[in-house]
Amino acid sequence: MNIVKGLFLGSAAALLAVGGAQAADLPLKAKAVEYVKVCSIYGAGFYYIPGTDTCIKLGGYLRADITLNGSGAYNAPAWNGNSGQKNRLANDMVFRSRQDLNIDTRTATEYGVVRTYFDATFSWTSGGPIAGSDANTGVGVYYAFIQFAGFTFGKAVSQFDTPWTGYPGNNTSFLIGGYDDVTGINQVSYTAEFGNGVSASISLEDPSSYLQSSLYNTSIATTTSGVTTTGFASALGTGASTVNAAGLYGFNSYAGVQVPDIVGKVRVDQAWGLFQVSAAAHQLRASYYTPTLETSGHPSDTWGYAVQGALSLKNIPTGPGDSINITATYSNGATRYVLGGVSPNTFGIWGGSGSAYQSIAFATAADGVFSGTNNINGSGIDKTSAWGVRGAFNHNWNPFWSTSVFGSYTKVDYNGTASDAICGGLRLNTGYNPGAGYSCNPDFAIAQIGTVTRWTPVKNLTLSGEVMYTHLDQNFAGLVALPAAGTKPATNYEFKDQGVWSGNLRVQRNF
Repeated sequence: MNIVKGLFLGSAAALLAVGGAQAADLPLKAKAVEYVKVCSIYGAGFYYIPGTDTCIKLGGYLRADITLNGSGAYNAPAWNGNSGQKNRLANDMVFRSRQDLNIDTRTATEYGVVRTYFDATFSWTSGGPIAGSDANTGVGVYYAFIQFAGFTFGKAVSQFDTPWTGYPGNNTSFLIGGYDDVTGINQVSYTAEFGNGVSASISLEDPSSYLQSSLYNTSIATTTSGVTTTGFASALGTGASTVNAAGLYGFNSYAGVQVPDIVGKVRVDQAWGLFQVSAAAHQLRASYYTPTLETSGHPSDTWGYAVQGALSLKNIPTGPGDSINITATYSNGATRYVLGGVSPNTFGIWGGSGSAYQSIAFATAADGVFSGTNNINGSGIDKTSAWGVRGAFNHNWNPFWSTSVFGSYTKVDYNGTASDAICGGLRLNTGYNPGAGYSCNPDFAIAQIGTVTRWTPVKNLTLSGEVMYTHLDQNFAGLVALPAAGTKPATNYEFKDQGVWSGNLRVQRNF
């Protein structure tokens, strides 16, 4: 006890000594403490960074969701891989937990506001190769850009896209039928504001990560030694290679980027909604006719394009806050502008059948097709056409409940020369043997329809449930003997259209 008392007395003496020293220095004024001040110029949530005239806002969300009967997180349909095969290796449910963090800064200057914006995500997704391993963990940089005097430099939403990107009213990240770069795309762009909600933008954008689908050389078998050994299994089997695999149609022969995509748009924002027209030019640049031999030559470079019209109607007669968002997109030699930047371009779905072991629907979207092994027998690039319509009706039942009904239709068409090249190239793949009633047509369509209902019991906390149906309408017919792929045996299969249901449950807290 004496020791404790001694400690208290010693502490008190020290405090008195400090206090005496401060009292002796009273004539000197202490430095003012700079407190964080609210910055109301740019809206709620901004504060001045102490000692500067820059305002900063921190935000983000934490999201937990589960996809049912899908091929991945965020309600990805079971349209490829193990889920498309409907085998016992597929996960009937896929969980994802994600934290998003963003930093927004604004500084007023004589040239206007200088803005920086950064958005990153940290995710853990079930269904990786080894449960609990780093393969399940993902870190993503969605946005990182600077805006100054009308210019945007860095990773931001494409100038081609709409304000709602790929989400006219859905939760799923896999509603195709239009452009989608919700994770941003590297660009240098300029936007001019003309007043009364009218603006126009021009942009140079990097196509390498999001906007290159495939360029198929149908003369090079995918099972060729030294080129690739994935072949049929990579197109319709298991693993991440299903997303961009050349698969059955030929060898994927995109070359490196030489020219960025050239994008422009005109937009009108009004109280009633939005109207926008966008256009993009996309270079198609193939590698060599023989992939491992530069002296074999290559097709001449060519250009594709895409155009989009978008309309948003707000506060429609069905209720306050209700809206309709819709886009219509067409592309020639630029299919990613219609299928979305993050969706797969190779689809394979199995089902039951009465005339073979099982039925199958497969489809692949390419920007273009060519053939040949050298400059003498090689052809030019035949471009692929695609078009899509995507939209949603969003209704508020009351301040706490809302429902959206959404859908899309996507069509991919190969011209006659490209179709003939693909059908001839299919025979290069070992084990692909047409049977009774067989006919070849690589054109396909995908229709999707779904609905999501959201409950917001308190501000910025939303619980939602979504269900979606996806139908793959392919144009092959008859029987075909296929090699083994994934867990599927080498046997006869019947071509038939396929449909799949998927669902999603989500809880999200914004801050």
